[in-house]
Amino acid sequence: MDDLIPVLVVGMLFLGLPWMILHYVTKWKTSATITTDDEVLLEELYNLAKRLDERMDTVERLVATDDPAFSPVKRLMADQETDNQQLRELEQLLAEKKEAKQ
Repeated sequence: MDDLIPVLVVGMLFLGLPWMILHYVTKWKTSATITTDDEVLLEELYNLAKRLDERMDTVERLVATDDPAFSPVKRLMADQETDNQQLRELEQLLAEKKEAKQ
């Protein structure tokens, strides 16, 4: 029995502890990356945001034709070049990612 305790302690120090550390480091690294499900969800949300922005433009145009005193709230506008630059870059990245998957 007295000989068993040092063997267990050495085994725990040199086998158990490194295994536990490497296990949790691996879990930490894999959880920090975006999964394919997350990418699909982000793409769906991006497409939904684009559709909602187009709808807002339509609603603002309709209200502006009915009420000449209406002035739309300042926001990102789909027809402004400065606002569209980042959107074009994002769409290009999404297209490149789709081509890489195929």
